[in-house]
Amino acid sequence: MITVSDVSKAYGGKKLFIDVDTSFSPGRRYGLTGPNGAGKSTFMKVLAGDLDPDNGRVSRPRKTSVLRQDQYAYENDRAIDVVIRGDRVLWEALQEKEKLLASPEITDAIGHRLGDLETTIGEEDGYMAESNAGALLEGLGIASAFHERPMRELTGGLKVRVLLAQALFGQPQALLLDEPTNNLDLDTIRWLESFLESYEGTLIVISHDRHFLNAVCTHIADIDYETIIVYTGNYDDMVLAKSEVRSRIEKENSDKQKRISQLQDFVARFHAGTRASQVQSRIKQIEKLEINDLKRSNIARPFIQFMQKRPSGKQTLTLEGLSKSYGKRDIIVKFDALVTRGEKIAVLGKNGIGKSTLVKSIVGALKPEAGEVTWGHEASVGYLPQDHENEIPRGTTCFDWLRGLDEKASNEEIRGLLGKMLFQGDDGMKSTDVLSGGERVRLLFSKLMLMKDNVLVLDEPTGHLDLESISALTFAMQKYEGTVLIVTHDRDLVSRATSRLWVLSEEDGTPTVLDFSGSYDDFLAKHGATHQ
Repeated sequence: MITVSDVSKAYGGKKLFIDVDTSFSPGRRYGLTGPNGAGKSTFMKVLAGDLDPDNGRVSRPRKTSVLRQDQYAYENDRAIDVVIRGDRVLWEALQEKEKLLASPEITDAIGHRLGDLETTIGEEDGYMAESNAGALLEGLGIASAFHERPMRELTGGLKVRVLLAQALFGQPQALLLDEPTNNLDLDTIRWLESFLESYEGTLIVISHDRHFLNAVCTHIADIDYETIIVYTGNYDDMVLAKSEVRSRIEKENSDKQKRISQLQDFVARFHAGTRASQVQSRIKQIEKLEINDLKRSNIARPFIQFMQKRPSGKQTLTLEGLSKSYGKRDIIVKFDALVTRGEKIAVLGKNGIGKSTLVKSIVGALKPEAGEVTWGHEASVGYLPQDHENEIPRGTTCFDWLRGLDEKASNEEIRGLLGKMLFQGDDGMKSTDVLSGGERVRLLFSKLMLMKDNVLVLDEPTGHLDLESISALTFAMQKYEGTVLIVTHDRDLVSRATSRLWVLSEEDGTPTVLDFSGSYDDFLAKHGATHQ
């Protein structure tokens, strides 16, 4: 069990949570939620012991495992050894055993110590360590050929997966995971969901993947109102319960306020008259009618609404024999497709398979080796690339950048768009030099809303967004009447907002694109993980 007693923490002068008392029990899986900036990662660091609270204390099990984010901490170590390091007791015992066995003479003292180490290794299931570590790596999509390689030879995405395997290794009593689904494809996320559903310790996880939280969590610890409130159930259950509680309190306060107004009116009319006893009775009633303190929630959802200046032709996009390679590696081979107006297509596949390459080739950001990309009549394309760091210039403000994109737009329209994207008041004049990742994406959404294109090509748009923003994006895509191509690992968004899939895979070393008409759930029912 993890116990939190009277914990408070402020950051940069902002109070994140005050005098928090709560506990996290074994056998329960907690999602730690709250909008960007609410303090989720800060609280997780406090739980892990990586950050001291301003006051209060945290007790945790001896064997608490944490997902680390330092990809370059083990550059010279084998990937499989990095995983085994997740069990610190086992790793230290293995290292000491190896050192002692290398001694020029095995004394009685060394022999006794080796016996103790063998006991420790046995208790920690050390004789199956490499096998168990390998199974974790395989489950997380790291082929066995990479297990013996030093970390410096792995890509950044694979290093993140190795660190996730490290956190999962060794049957920890408590498991703290901050954004474990980052850099995971949908098939690997499904494997992780299954693994965590069978985990018997105390799990606390931060994720912006709504489907993942719904699949894994038995409870939600929500950071809001400067405290942490634990709800029973998954994320959707929490949203409903939280809404119902607030609505009930608001109604009770409203009813009390009406009654107070009536009593105050009576007191004002008769306070100098002959009905003194009744007046005193009303005053006592007013004193008893206490309005519940309803703190302001820190949750704010942007309002995303994609419109079209004019619709495209019915045949919006035609691909004929589209092929793209990198060096000697074929990425896309002779892909044919016809996209009609209003279709919403999710581009899926394992990491590194070529999803971004496909959409870049379609929008003209990359030149294909062969084939034709033909846009239909009146097609107007709005593109949000995965790497959007250079999409917004430095040295300007949010307002001035948007204003320069459309000279016909009024100042009121620009301010309205910024307000919908949570750049309210003076935030609209924020320098583009200091925008966070989430703010940059919301500002790029403002651009798409301003330009009113009839085709949207979105490459991993949810990476920096909180759950409220992802929900707003999903709703906006459902309502949008134009055509959409989207690369995303957010299963909830794919399931709710798309009805056609382009699933990239390799068969016997040959790249293929399966063009599937139907929902993601239909695809899973028919194909399972065959193409994922």
